Amino acid sequence: MNTELPEYDVIIVGYGPVGVTAANLLGGMGVRVAVVERDAAIYPRARAISTDEETIRIWQWTGLAERLKEDMLAGRPIDFVDARGRSFLSLAPAPRGNGHPPQLFIYQPAMEQVLRDGVDRYPNVDVLLGHDCEAVEQDGDSVTVTARDLTDDTLRTLRGAYLIAADGGSSPIRTRLGVGFAGRTYHDRWVVIDAKVKRNWDTVDRLRFHCDPARPAVDCPTPLGHHRWEFPVLPGEDEQALVSHDYIWRLLRRYGRTPDDVELLRAVVYRHHVRFAERWRVGRIFLAGDAAHAMPPWIGEGMSSGVRDAGNLCWKLAAVLRGELPDDVLDSYEVERSPHVREMTAQAVRFGRIITERRPGLTALRNIAFRTAMRIPAVRAYMQEARWFPDTSYRQGLLNQHGGNPAVGEQLPQPWVRTDGGDRARLDDVLAGRWTLLHTGSARPWSAWAAGGIRCLQVMPAGSTPAAGTIVDDEDVLIPWMRGHRATVLAVRPDAIVYAAATGGADLPRPPVVAAPPVPVEDQTPPSAATTIP
Repeated sequence: MNTELPEYDVIIVGYGPVGVTAANLLGGMGVRVAVVERDAAIYPRARAISTDEETIRIWQWTGLAERLKEDMLAGRPIDFVDARGRSFLSLAPAPRGNGHPPQLFIYQPAMEQVLRDGVDRYPNVDVLLGHDCEAVEQDGDSVTVTARDLTDDTLRTLRGAYLIAADGGSSPIRTRLGVGFAGRTYHDRWVVIDAKVKRNWDTVDRLRFHCDPARPAVDCPTPLGHHRWEFPVLPGEDEQALVSHDYIWRLLRRYGRTPDDVELLRAVVYRHHVRFAERWRVGRIFLAGDAAHAMPPWIGEGMSSGVRDAGNLCWKLAAVLRGELPDDVLDSYEVERSPHVREMTAQAVRFGRIITERRPGLTALRNIAFRTAMRIPAVRAYMQEARWFPDTSYRQGLLNQHGGNPAVGEQLPQPWVRTDGGDRARLDDVLAGRWTLLHTGSARPWSAWAAGGIRCLQVMPAGSTPAAGTIVDDEDVLIPWMRGHRATVLAVRPDAIVYAAATGGADLPRPPVVAAPPVPVEDQTPPSAATTIP
């Protein structure tokens, strides 16, 4: 039987990290959301094992960042070691200005629970667990989803203005749409072993890539007392035998671990993929996360890239639904996100080659080359501080590049600032997910922006007295950043990307947003200040 047709703004299919992030973001923006998820509960074992500062910054918009970080490990060293356990490359990623630790290890089931608890705050979000998405149809006005309740076999029909397909790498929705998913599947298979730590050892808290040509291995800490290892399946090995307890203990004893150290939780075999959907948008349907792209795990950015997708797409959907932006702005989602995902994937592939090389002669040359290069200060800083990590920076999309200012398309750093009430806050909490003008000189009318109700805040130097219409750059970050980008005024999007910039007496281009009633500064309290998860 079919139930009546409820009306939603956005339907999300898939409730993993990407889907639950989108539900939190859209829920906080007042968007009416339905989530359809086949599984009745969170998958109980870890899959992703790390994230980064920009991902935490996106979760900060949901008010959940501090609670999430309580269950994460930050500031842990990363070592690439040879067959004898000697380091030839060590990394300590440097902060990139997002206001959070640069790398954090996670335990995914705990992380997802916090995010799902966050969604429970929003009466405008309906979550249908244990429901299989059986059909998706769209026309010029809406998307219709038929979902089967797996507990009683009844059908529900949902209709929304847009749909986010966050239904994983095998994405049935992408398949139904006929969207290609081209790329490469690596021949090697890997066995992943998750364990519970019973007693600590000297390297339990560090990530070690064992670059042994005989059998490479990944030895990775995860929080809340867990640990992970990954080993390639060698030619001639039986996958079924490889996940047996006897074989697992043979692998772990190679690195000194015994049943006295850990309790085994899971062992599975998988392949690495490099794939990209040929389109991320089909009409009113958007692919996100693994449904849009798949990358190897070597730099821990698969899940985080999906969260970035949600961060880029959701505020645009909300603005279009409110009538502030035209529908064609949603085309900028793929235009902006795809180049970054591709560069991130390329870096993952490069690091995978360092780790998995099995030709002894080449591994010997690799070790010598890295040890020699790391004696050069500039190279050592570049590698150790992970400066090779792709910044979020857009060259095309929802941007106005009139005047060619280098700040346009860049992500604004997030320091601590002081507001007119004297309170200290992170910048994004002050901007509160709204379009904002930031300037360092005398305020100008910027009449087109004022007519749209866009806030204008002057950035004052550290040590200044807070005043109405100002923020104080407590950490001396924003003003030098603007000076370095030759900008005295920035038009900042809700996702902290610079839409337009100017310097001196140059004027700003007109805003892309439709005029909206002005919002008083005192009323612009960020959701994160009012809604937290204990």
